[in-house]
Amino acid sequence: MTFTKDFKQQMVPEWEKEYMDYEGLKRILKEMKSSKQSKHNRSLQHRLKLERAFSGIHLQGSNHQREGNIEEEVIEVKTLEEEEGSKELYKTDFHKLHEEGGEAEARLFQKLDEELNKVNAFYKDQVEAANHESNLLSKQVEALVALRVKVKSPDAELKQIVSSPKEAADQNHQQKDSMTGPEVDPVRQTNRNIHHHEEQVEAHNNYKRRDPLEILEHVKVDDSLQSPKSTIKKAFTDSSDNDNELSISKEELKKIEKQLRLVFVEFYQKLLHLKDYSFMNLSAFSKIMKTYEKRTSRAASTAYMTVVDNSYLGSSDEVNFLLEKVESTFIRNFTHSNHKKGRKLLRQKAKTEKQSITFFTGFFCGCFLALLVATILRITSQQFIKKKKGTFYMENIFPLYRAGTELDYRQIFLLTSGLAVVALLCFLINLQIEMNSRSQQYKTLTELVPLILVVLVLLITFCPLNILYRSSRFFFIRCLFRCICAPFFTVRLADFFLADQLTSQFQAFKSVELYICYYGLGEHSRRQKKCHTRGIYNIQYFIVGIIPYWFRLAQCMRQFYEEGDINRAFNSLNYLSTITAMVFRTAFELKKGNSWKVLALVFSALAVLQNTYWDIVKDWGLLQRLSNNPYLRDKLILPHRSIYFIAMVVDIALRISWMQLVFEMDWSPLRKVAIITVTSCLEIIRRGIWNFFRLENEHLNNVGNYRAFKSVPHPFSYYDEEKDKDE
Repeated sequence: MTFTKDFKQQMVPEWEKEYMDYEGLKRILKEMKSSKQSKHNRSLQHRLKLERAFSGIHLQGSNHQREGNIEEEVIEVKTLEEEEGSKELYKTDFHKLHEEGGEAEARLFQKLDEELNKVNAFYKDQVEAANHESNLLSKQVEALVALRVKVKSPDAELKQIVSSPKEAADQNHQQKDSMTGPEVDPVRQTNRNIHHHEEQVEAHNNYKRRDPLEILEHVKVDDSLQSPKSTIKKAFTDSSDNDNELSISKEELKKIEKQLRLVFVEFYQKLLHLKDYSFMNLSAFSKIMKTYEKRTSRAASTAYMTVVDNSYLGSSDEVNFLLEKVESTFIRNFTHSNHKKGRKLLRQKAKTEKQSITFFTGFFCGCFLALLVATILRITSQQFIKKKKGTFYMENIFPLYRAGTELDYRQIFLLTSGLAVVALLCFLINLQIEMNSRSQQYKTLTELVPLILVVLVLLITFCPLNILYRSSRFFFIRCLFRCICAPFFTVRLADFFLADQLTSQFQAFKSVELYICYYGLGEHSRRQKKCHTRGIYNIQYFIVGIIPYWFRLAQCMRQFYEEGDINRAFNSLNYLSTITAMVFRTAFELKKGNSWKVLALVFSALAVLQNTYWDIVKDWGLLQRLSNNPYLRDKLILPHRSIYFIAMVVDIALRISWMQLVFEMDWSPLRKVAIITVTSCLEIIRRGIWNFFRLENEHLNNVGNYRAFKSVPHPFSYYDEEKDKDE
């Protein structure tokens, strides 16, 4: 693998613009390569190599001295300071500007200075932010330790919060052996030891002057840990009454420990990325200078790399110190000083790809296509839909087969293709028995096949055994529960993203009620169509269809309550208009009549306009007139801008297709159920397109703030900090 490919693969995507422009510098080197001066230098270098081969050590030494003299005359790197004096800037004077090809070389060093200043400034800002976050984590750990003592021994006196200086020194000594290696420069190691000593002195002073009892007096648990019960309690009680005393149960303490542990893991990963950022950029500068020296025979590499190594990027040891500090604190407080376990939790390994997943995904996709073709041929060969029993079958049995911590795309395709194969296979078996005159006595029994399929999926979803991606299944269940209890939980990205997916499954929600009526009331045994004649069924038919839209409406209301962002209120109006449209459409579907049809058309058109605007402008961030990319946005991931315009047109077309059921179109020989199925599939396609551009917009917004990692909220907040914020 070339360094260019390795450099790209090691990049943090959100920091891509802040890495050294390695390819831009290589382009300048290629321009230099084609110049006459480069040809002359190559021939000279070849001749020197031949002379060196026949002249022995004496010529090699004199040549090295000659190169040293040349190096002193090639460049001079000056260190400047900004007006504020907070950051150093580097500027290189190139002394061979008037020679042939000197302009390209001068442009190379100018570009090198720009990249060095950019990388140096960004790295320094990130390290300063990491130091600030480290200080906040130290206060979080203090509160956690004090809270542990209070929960376990409420009547006992609190123990010492800060470890004794001797204990801290022992732990630092243990960590130093594991974090340092032969590649560490002695000067840097000395600076690190001095830094350790300063931390021990500060810890000793805090140990003497800080009363542990004062910690909990200024601490409260953050609201992000709240449950529906605590939300309701907070709404009807005065929060000031509970601020004076912190009361936490053991179960709540475990949740706090879990959250703070996650904060440490994410922070540690960020520090590792910062360390890689420094190493990869230093390597890139070294590669460029070696290539320059090779092509021009100007020995300027040592002089420039000395400046790079002495810059903040190359000389700062703050990240290594923070890594040791975080590792030591984490092991002491979360793994009971078990170093092996602590390092394993902090240094998470990347998942290894399994070829079996790819194989079975392809196998299931092939089976699905084969079964789909067989189903279509089976239905059309005997004109099943045109028969009376075919109409009954499509209106009752066919709808029952409508399908519905982190998986990668291969695993998701594996699950969906496997489920599609099972569902279509069951449908084909059911259809074969229905059309076979020899198996008429088994018709009642075969109609239980859809119910068995749904029960099987539910059993797998809620299976407590550690099989079939249990962590991902339970994560889905937790997110679904938070959607159901939307007004009582703080809304996270995973919550509203899942709720948005559910809004595209409104037909599946309606099928749930059909399952209850068809099997619960015994319709399957009598093979009758009487669900829509029951009043309670029709009432529930109204309610079930709007459930997914209520999830998002409630989430928007909660976000508006917490954030005060008016856009959240406008977004809730979009879902309210969709709910209204669904009510009138359902009324038209059940009662018919021109008045219901007009109301359904008007409110459906209004909902389509509002939601289309929100999709394209708000969720996708497109149609910005003052953007660098006309009518798109400033930052785009896809290289071809035409794709974004195509996606907008497709989104509008698929939104409009949602209205076609109101017009009662009849695409013979398909019946209404088939049309609904096609429309539902188009909605799933639209949602898939929406997902891509929605996540792209979210990703680019995060890039703007350089938030390359999860923003995990801290479990504790201090009263003094809140007062400072208010001031």
